[in-house]
Amino acid sequence: MTKQPQPYWNPYASGVGLGLVLLAAFVVMGRGIGASGAMTSVVATGVQVVSESHAEANSFYAGYLGDGTIHPLKDWLVFEVLGVLLGGFISGKLAHRTKIKIEKGAAISNKRRLLFAFIGGIIMAFGTKLARGCTSGQALTGGAMMNVGSWLFMITLFVGAYAVAGFVKRLWI
Repeated sequence: MTKQPQPYWNPYASGVGLGLVLLAAFVVMGRGIGASGAMTSVVATGVQVVSESHAEANSFYAGYLGDGTIHPLKDWLVFEVLGVLLGGFISGKLAHRTKIKIEKGAAISNKRRLLFAFIGGIIMAFGTKLARGCTSGQALTGGAMMNVGSWLFMITLFVGAYAVAGFVKRLWI
C-alpha cells in the first residue's frame, strides 16, 4: 500500500522557522548562513589536492584554505550544507515525498529539461561568484543585516525571474 504524500508546510511558518535558524546562526556562530562558502571550501580543497603550489599561490583559493592548522572541510558551512541535504532527505522520507522523478511539463523532453537545469545551474553559479554570495547568504544574511547590495540583489533576482518566467512557462503546460 502506497502512503499518500503529506502536505507541504505553511510557507509563513517555514519563514518564521528559517528566521529563527538565521538568528541562532548569528548568536551561536557570530555570522549568518550561506551555501556558496561551503562549496568554495570543497573546490579549494580539491584544487589543493591536485596542485598544492597552485592553490597556495592563488589568493582566491588561499583565502579558503586557511593557515593550515584547520582543514577547510571542517568549516561549519560545509556541515551546514550537509545538514541541509540530510535534513531535506529525512523530511522528504517522513512526508513520503522521496520519489525519484523529473519535474517538467508535457512540452519538454526529459533530456532537454535536464539540459536546461544544468545550464541554469551554471548561470546561477556564475551569478553567485559575481554577487559575492549565494541567494541564501545574500538574501537571508545580507538582508537581515540591511545590506543595500543584498537587497538590490534580491530585487534583481525576483525581477529577472519574473521576466524569464513568461518565456519558459509554455514548457510547463
